[in-house]
Amino acid sequence: MLLSLSISDIVIIERLNLEFEPGLCALTGETGTGKSILLDALGLALGLRASSNLVRKKSKASRASVTAVFEITNDKSTYDLLEKAGITACLEKEELVLRRTLDTDGRSRAFINDQLVSIRMLKEVGERLVEIQGQFGNQGLLNTDTHRTTLDRFAEATNLAEEVYNAFSHWSHCEAMLRKAQTDHTAAKADEDFLRFAFEELIDLNPQPNEEAELSEKRSLLMNAEKLVNAASNSASQLMDEKSIDTRIGTAIRILDREIVLSNGRFDAIIESLSQAQDFIREAQSALESEIENIQPDPKTLQECEERLFMLRAVARKHGVTVDRLINLREEMENQLSTLDHADRHLEELKEKCNTARLDYLKTAEKQSDIRRSAALRLNYAVETELPALRLEKAQFLTRVERQNEADWGLHGIDKVYFEVITNIGATPGPLKGIASGGELSRFLLALKVALQGKDGVPTLVFDEVDSGVGGATAAAVGKRLSKLAENTQILVVTHSPQVASHATSHMQVKKSDEDGSTRTLVITLSEKDRREEIARMLAGATVTEEARAAAGKLIDDPER
Repeated sequence: MLLSLSISDIVIIERLNLEFEPGLCALTGETGTGKSILLDALGLALGLRASSNLVRKKSKASRASVTAVFEITNDKSTYDLLEKAGITACLEKEELVLRRTLDTDGRSRAFINDQLVSIRMLKEVGERLVEIQGQFGNQGLLNTDTHRTTLDRFAEATNLAEEVYNAFSHWSHCEAMLRKAQTDHTAAKADEDFLRFAFEELIDLNPQPNEEAELSEKRSLLMNAEKLVNAASNSASQLMDEKSIDTRIGTAIRILDREIVLSNGRFDAIIESLSQAQDFIREAQSALESEIENIQPDPKTLQECEERLFMLRAVARKHGVTVDRLINLREEMENQLSTLDHADRHLEELKEKCNTARLDYLKTAEKQSDIRRSAALRLNYAVETELPALRLEKAQFLTRVERQNEADWGLHGIDKVYFEVITNIGATPGPLKGIASGGELSRFLLALKVALQGKDGVPTLVFDEVDSGVGGATAAAVGKRLSKLAENTQILVVTHSPQVASHATSHMQVKKSDEDGSTRTLVITLSEKDRREEIARMLAGATVTEEARAAAGKLIDDPER
């Protein structure tokens, strides 16, 4: 539901802050006061097309702005849409703020809950919140894309629509898997000879985990074996000659040992340290002797090591992987070859899944189609029942449900659904938006909305020119139907008809003010007394008489309305 609308610098509106209530709200005023501009401003906030001409010319500001605040209690579809877009701020308050700015150069920016969004996103959200009838040629029921959903809601078949959606999604997924499997099979088949050769090559090569690092280390050791042996031998000779450190440490220990008794324990720790040093030196001597024995130049082993290392690297380069990835590559090739060997059976299984998914979808979609055709007849009757009272007695309403070619089947079923009307006897059926008269169109849409009452899903409806060209009993019938709609939908109606305005639960008067050489639009929320005066003005014209006031009171208080 629309809670408030704030407008600044739109055409002749300098600044307006309007608050709205549930039920039927009438907007009245003399021609040219700016009622249609209010709808233009609201359309701007809903993401509809904008023109730089909307920016107020006599303003110091270079930017127009419109902010619309909505209550979205229990509106799951809108919540889901916003969450997918990452918009969560303020949703805990169950309020949604749509804002649009428009510069004089035509540039426009959109915001939802103060988060910058695309105009497309603003429009998608706006379409779920407000439907404006009689303006904006492809919005609401004038957009044929909405007709299928509208019929499903009328038929109370939204759960079935979800089943069809899920069935088509599953079928599409199966088809995608089959196409990929066929593509992979074709590609693998073309490379089968190379694949088998490469796999056999990897089997023969038999790469091992971390083998490259181990071979590199071994190669480096073998290439430097002579230098390492020389270094170890020279080091060992320094430790093993008659003047070696081991001998000298032994001599030092013996000297201290002779005076051990006299030292009174002072030499004990020193002797222990020297003994440990002697042990370490002997361990080092033993290790050097072992390394001298193990590290011996071996040209044959070096050659074998290099050949193995270079072969691994060459095969890895050929396949565009690292040496360590060769093991994984061998496994992948094995899986590909296994898939090739079992491809025919796998493809047949996938085809069977696709056929089953298609039949499941078709069964559900045909059930949906039958329900749609039955509901279409009921909808036609419900709309046409409303037409005579709205002075459209010669008109007909037609709901077309046409089966599409399989190539056009989709998430929403196998049908194309669209509404057509015949406005005169013998005329050719045509689309809703083909109706010439704006007032006639609004009344047609009003009849459709009455038929759809409680099943349409849009919480706020706006009607413009719904009373155009009618008066008396017809205008009263329009007002009665708007009042009925307003029982569970917020309705805003721009009207020149006192009969329509008399049904309103709230009433706003649109006026013009000329100050300082500038024209401004004002909107006043009328009290009960002022409302009666405004309806009297609508009845009488320029001069309001007592008779007009009495007639206004009778309209408002009439229990039959």
